[in-house]
Amino acid sequence: MGNTDTKLHFRKAVIQLTTKTQPVEASDDAFWDQFWADSSTTVQDVFALVPAAEIRAVREESPSNLATLCYKAVERLVQSADSGCRSEKQRQTVLNCTRLLTRILPYIFEDADWRGFFWSTVPGAGRLDEDAREDDARPLAESLLLAIADLLFCPDFTAQSRKKSGPDSAEDIRSIDSCEYIWEAGVGFAQSPPLNYVHDLNRTELLKLLLTCLSEAMYLPPSSERRSLNPWVSFFCSTENRHALPLFTSLLNVVCAYDPVGFGVPYNHLMFSDYREQLVEQAVQILIVTLEHEGGSAFSSALLALSASATPSEEEETEPAGPENLFVNYLSRIHREEDLSFILKGLARLMNNPLVQTYLPHSAKKIQFHQELLILFWKFCDFNKKFLFFVLKSSDVLDVLVPILFSLDDARADQSRVGLMHIGVFILLLLSGERNFGVRLNKPYALRVPMDIPVFTGTHADLLILIFHKIISAGHQRLQPLFDCLLTIIVNVSPYLKSLSMLAANKLLHLLEAFSTPWFLFSSQQNHHLVFFLLEVFNNIIQYQFDGNCNLVYAVIRKRNIFHQLANLPSDAASIQKALQRKTKSTVSRSNSTDTESAEGSGAAAPNEPGTLKTSLEATPRIDKITEKSQVSLDGTMMPLHHSDAPRTPAGDTAPEVNRAESEAARSRLSSMSSPSAAWSANTDWVVSWKAKLPLQTIMRLLQVLVPQVEKICIDKGLTDESEILKFLQHGTLVGLLPVPHPILIRKYQANAGTAMWFRTYMWGVIYLRNVDPPIWYDTDIRLFEIQRI
Repeated sequence: MGNTDTKLHFRKAVIQLTTKTQPVEASDDAFWDQFWADSSTTVQDVFALVPAAEIRAVREESPSNLATLCYKAVERLVQSADSGCRSEKQRQTVLNCTRLLTRILPYIFEDADWRGFFWSTVPGAGRLDEDAREDDARPLAESLLLAIADLLFCPDFTAQSRKKSGPDSAEDIRSIDSCEYIWEAGVGFAQSPPLNYVHDLNRTELLKLLLTCLSEAMYLPPSSERRSLNPWVSFFCSTENRHALPLFTSLLNVVCAYDPVGFGVPYNHLMFSDYREQLVEQAVQILIVTLEHEGGSAFSSALLALSASATPSEEEETEPAGPENLFVNYLSRIHREEDLSFILKGLARLMNNPLVQTYLPHSAKKIQFHQELLILFWKFCDFNKKFLFFVLKSSDVLDVLVPILFSLDDARADQSRVGLMHIGVFILLLLSGERNFGVRLNKPYALRVPMDIPVFTGTHADLLILIFHKIISAGHQRLQPLFDCLLTIIVNVSPYLKSLSMLAANKLLHLLEAFSTPWFLFSSQQNHHLVFFLLEVFNNIIQYQFDGNCNLVYAVIRKRNIFHQLANLPSDAASIQKALQRKTKSTVSRSNSTDTESAEGSGAAAPNEPGTLKTSLEATPRIDKITEKSQVSLDGTMMPLHHSDAPRTPAGDTAPEVNRAESEAARSRLSSMSSPSAAWSANTDWVVSWKAKLPLQTIMRLLQVLVPQVEKICIDKGLTDESEILKFLQHGTLVGLLPVPHPILIRKYQANAGTAMWFRTYMWGVIYLRNVDPPIWYDTDIRLFEIQRI
């Protein structure tokens, strides 16, 4: 009954605010205290009792009242932070103000005229900062952010007190060292405070308000040219925030130390509320937002540009000064082995959580914030070179690879998760630029995760190729811009793959067969680049890993007609037109014979449910815009190649770009991808220009040498068994018979303004869709992306 009275009282206060036509004085504390001092409402209650229409009405019709409400709420937070939130009434006031501001801020941001309100000084605002003079008072935004930071380390409210409780022994919030109050053991902090679910709940509410403060970026249209930083992020992560280091450490440690399964008691998540999960989810979202920093990519690029052969002392001398964003700075400087191990194991544990298999269905807790984890992992690899090398120096990288491949397989048929597909592929593209990634893929794959691929015995490289084949052959058409990225990853790792399985080898040949049909090659100006990529894969394996890859060599021999047809591809106008007229169906068919074998998974990926919300994404930059070529020297180091310095390889200088036209009427993925452009049509000169560069010399020489030998053995011994032929190929050699090996070329990920904009829209789109209880930004005028209902 009391709770109903509280809600009624709060609702009356809201109605009073919306109906008053005259401004209410800021000094009228009796009126303003109705919103936070005399009520105890949950955040869900606040969202229900303060409708969007009424917030907008106050904003338009009584702007001074809305301004005073925001100012008074911030004032209460500042006062409570200064006093240390010692009484229960103060703590309730803090929570009520927090919930109210979380509700109101999005409606401030959506109106361009109001957006600067929090960055102005309000008359009388000098009271918000007792140390400031009236004429240099802080803007409201700065006061709010500093109050939130203080409150996040408030003893007995959001942190475990280090002193005995009591009014005489209470700690002074201004004198405490918040580094002693870090929330969880891990990086830079050895003590793990006891779990306190009340502290976790209070932290979560404050972080929700902080995330809302940082969300101004949602209300600005996307523009890769816009270099201005998010002022909220810039200030919060600056030296003005004395809690920046302990807060970054607290957020990181809480995320990486979290174990959703715990002791593994079946169905424990159904019996007990896990308040730590809510905190972890908010923490990882705050981390990825605060690390969204324009200077970060340039900083990481400078780090990665350092010579891999440089000694540690040389690296320290040449390392550029860190960016002003302290969160990026702290992340980029983590270097201790135990810290890097703690972060990697923590992220890998959470990323593998959806893969946990139990005999009792739904008995293990499954987290839902895997997309945010992928973004955080990306930022660690992008901003911290030492972390990237630590990930790749052991087989631990496979603990990250498998859940990413699982996510790609699970999401390939769901159009609402196309962003997840992109971030997964981008991470693999970044990792594939390093030699160690290709080497690690040779480890046998023994884990049996439910994926919709045939059962096989082989390595992690086989798993990667099978998943990529499935995405290309059975994914939805919006994934077509990723085809060149997928093949680039296989090209990057191919020189290091020691033993592909027969299944993976057949899948690669199947892709080449699909992409090399005349109708497909002639249908788009860019389609032939996919063939160049696949030929580069075969050449790399044959020239650098011939021993041990008898399965691939045998597959090439069996499918030799593909290469002969490519070499004899007709280029006359009549043949081109004839090929285009034959375009009736996709060569890549769901009914491929090898796909009918028993699969590990329980069937094809399920499409998205009707009514699913998704957010729009920026266009994916072309592969040549997000990669740069590096040549691997004899000692294993990589040298970046400029276009003018690059050797004239058969693959040519132009990187591939998949035709991005999406045709709903298309009957298959490849046929829609190949829809001819009205402004372009294939002609003889164009075909001749790239046909002459097809890198077929190595494969043709292999076929010239081995095919007669295999045929002779089959005739002489009457062989019909593949195993005998494979045994012969296994002990064969082509030393001195093949052309001189070409240099290994690796296409390394290179950040640019286009990818930065893509990541910004994707990240905020994920955060928008994940925050539904309460729906912080729902039904506000978002401009960074569009919200679509599938």
